[in-house]
Amino acid sequence: MSTGYSENSSLARVQAIADYQFGSLAGTGLFPEGCGFLLSTTGRIRQILYGGTRLATVRASDGRLTLGIEGARRLHALLPVPGYRVVVRDDVAEFVAQGKNAFAKHVVAADPQIRAGDDVLVVAGGDRLIACGAALLSGA
Repeated sequence: MSTGYSENSSLARVQAIADYQFGSLAGTGLFPEGCGFLLSTTGRIRQILYGGTRLATVRASDGRLTLGIEGARRLHALLPVPGYRVVVRDDVAEFVAQGKNAFAKHVVAADPQIRAGDDVLVVAGGDRLIACGAALLSGA
């Protein structure tokens, strides 16, 4: 199905969303040339793929991005500390890495710029990326 948008237009669109959501220049680092797109039945961008791996999904409810772990790795490499990071205690890192929730009592630090609902990078000691997800609380 055709959306009427070119691949370049779709790439520019998701790069602009990433720049808005994570800061300027995040878009080109997160979504390089050669990304592919899975579209919804209405022709909107649903998922952004690179080399067959999902980098992110565009949420239908608000048009923002939810990161896949590969997209989180790319963003982690781009953003300086403490950018969109939630630091959890090392003793719960394996628990969280298995896909479990990081509770507030597990958090030792967080980027004060994080707002509830933001997609964040969950890291353990040494800025080791272990997961990604949506923040339920602000960074402060």
